[in-house]
Amino acid sequence: MNMFRLVIALVFLAVGLLVGVLNTQPITLDFLFAEFPTSSGAAIIVSLLAGVLIGGLIVVATLVLPMYAKLRKANKAQAAVPPVSSPPASPGNGI
Repeated sequence: MNMFRLVIALVFLAVGLLVGVLNTQPITLDFLFAEFPTSSGAAIIVSLLAGVLIGGLIVVATLVLPMYAKLRKANKAQAAVPPVSSPPASPGNGI
């Protein structure tokens, strides 16, 4: 499994390097308060990374945190219920 992750990471690294090398046109990112001169490849990679991070934060905020809250609530409810004891074993006919 670790080898598979390494191969996937190397593939994504190679694709990122390829995008950066093939898109060397200079551009200027103009924000309201500043301008940043950069290459178009770097701008593409940074915008993709920002999109992944923002999407991940949205998933965490809307799915993961509510699920953890439900799980904690269920664990507290389960801990409050007394355990069911099994009936004592009766000396029988050995079955």
